Amino acid sequence: MEILQIQNDLSNISEIKISYLPKFKASQRPQITCAEDAYQIMYNCWNKDTIAFQEEFKILLLNYSKRVLGFYHVATGGMSGVIVDAKLIFGAALKACASSIILFHNHPYGNLKASIEDVRVTNRFIEAGKMLELPILDHIILAPEGGYYSFGDEGLM
Repeated sequence: MEILQIQNDLSNISEIKISYLPKFKASQRPQITCAEDAYQIMYNCWNKDTIAFQEEFKILLLNYSKRVLGFYHVATGGMSGVIVDAKLIFGAALKACASSIILFHNHPYGNLKASIEDVRVTNRFIEAGKMLELPILDHIILAPEGGYYSFGDEGLM
C-alpha cells in the first residue's frame, strides 16, 4: 500500500481582505429622513466638473438608523447612459455592513424624468436587494443645475 503525502502549498493562493474604516461616530453622521436629505448630501458630493458632461452612477449607504455610512462611485458612462453592475453595488454595501441603499445617477442634459431603462434597472436592483435583505430605499436622478427626481416620491418604489 502506497501512502501519498499531500503538501499544503499555499504560495499560489491569494488572501482576500475587506476593510471599512469609518471616520465618524454613528451619532455624528447625517440621517436621511426624506429624498431631499439624500439629494442635498449627494449633490454636494458630486463632481461639478462632470455632472453636465457624462452620466455617473453612485450609491449612498445607510446603517439601520438611516445614518449615512458613506457613498460609493459605481460607474461612469457617456452623455446618455451608464452601465451599472449589480455586483459592484451590493459588494460595496455588504463590505460596509450597510442596512439599506439609495441609488443615484445624473442626467447631464438636465431632464429630470425617469427613462424606461431607469425604471427597469431600478426594479432589477430592488429585487436583488430583497434577496440580500439590503433594501433599495430610493433612486434619485440629479440635474446639473440642481433639482432632483425621486422614484420614491413619485410612487415608483
